[in-house]
Amino acid sequence: MSKLLPVSLLALGLFTVTFAVNLQAPLYDAYAAKSDVRATSVTVAFAAYVAGLMPTLLLLGGLSDRVGRRVPIALALILGTVATALLVQVPSWTSLVVARILLGIGTGLATTTGTAYMTEILGAGRAKTAALVVTSATSLGFGGGALATGISLGMQGPTFLPASYVALFVAAPVLAVIALGLPRIDKRRPVSLMRLPVFPSGTWMFGAAMALAWSTTGMTIAVVPLELAANDLGGWTGLVIFLAIFMGFLCQPIARRMTNDRALALGFVLIPLGFLVLLAGVWLKVLPFVLVGTCITSAASYGFTYLAALAEVSVRAPADRARATAGLFVYAYLGFSLPVIACGALADMLGLLSAMLVFAAVQITVTVIVVMILYRGAISPVASLSAE
Repeated sequence: MSKLLPVSLLALGLFTVTFAVNLQAPLYDAYAAKSDVRATSVTVAFAAYVAGLMPTLLLLGGLSDRVGRRVPIALALILGTVATALLVQVPSWTSLVVARILLGIGTGLATTTGTAYMTEILGAGRAKTAALVVTSATSLGFGGGALATGISLGMQGPTFLPASYVALFVAAPVLAVIALGLPRIDKRRPVSLMRLPVFPSGTWMFGAAMALAWSTTGMTIAVVPLELAANDLGGWTGLVIFLAIFMGFLCQPIARRMTNDRALALGFVLIPLGFLVLLAGVWLKVLPFVLVGTCITSAASYGFTYLAALAEVSVRAPADRARATAGLFVYAYLGFSLPVIACGALADMLGLLSAMLVFAAVQITVTVIVVMILYRGAISPVASLSAE
């Protein structure tokens, strides 16, 4: 069988799994209003995704080594369907929390399995190409779901059953069946069903960069829409979330031609720069600044940093790619969730804008500390960037 078909079907499955993750994002304020909850509750519901994902990464990152690659992909697609159906049947903050947990479990299963599976299909010698396909598919999915719902709401008006949900209900079950029919390339290993992630030597800086980058993306997806809604710009939420990820997808071919260290260094520069531009847009109520800042942070998060980190851990752990990917996402999703919850609590006490200012200050400080550690150590991505 030609590699093109299984690669395309696997990429489509990964796209659909991640498409479901942010599908409900433009409706966060509607779910919150229906349950009469505040900003902290909204960010907790958003971060509940990590409550499902983190145990999956920590305990089941090697599940596909035992049961094969196809079953976790199919299960992730079904979980996305069930989570979305729950929000249609019972649209509320409580349902959003449960749905986000289910989506987190599905994402944990699919992302760790998908990277290993894609590398096996394409061959170990094309590990970076496999990482590019996976990051492209998942980046489009993470951003595309929110945009699809935003467009659906714009065309249909207020509803808890936008057309984007219907599209998922049609596509995901079909793709789950297709996933089970993909070629069995991997060799199952008689390992424990519950396996901890691994952290390959020398990759901590890639994990730190992912944590910083995805904390910024988490703020853009969870907190910025609340501020947009407060300024009567809620209709732009879907586009902002889409740009928060899609511009990174456009930058991935550029990142692929760079060394992983150099791509990482560029990410360190763009992460705080983008959020400062976005923050200026929110402060001044200038929408173009918000969109430009979102694009810059996206280039860092889902372009240079994401691809470089995923390719690096895949190369450094050829015998444990699924568990190494799980280890990388432990870094990423700790960054994705904890700062968002903290800022939600601060927003209730100080206001959304003040909470975003605090986040920016902490983000810049941590970025400087990490870069200084790298500069003083044996590995210095910043030095390699400036030397070019």
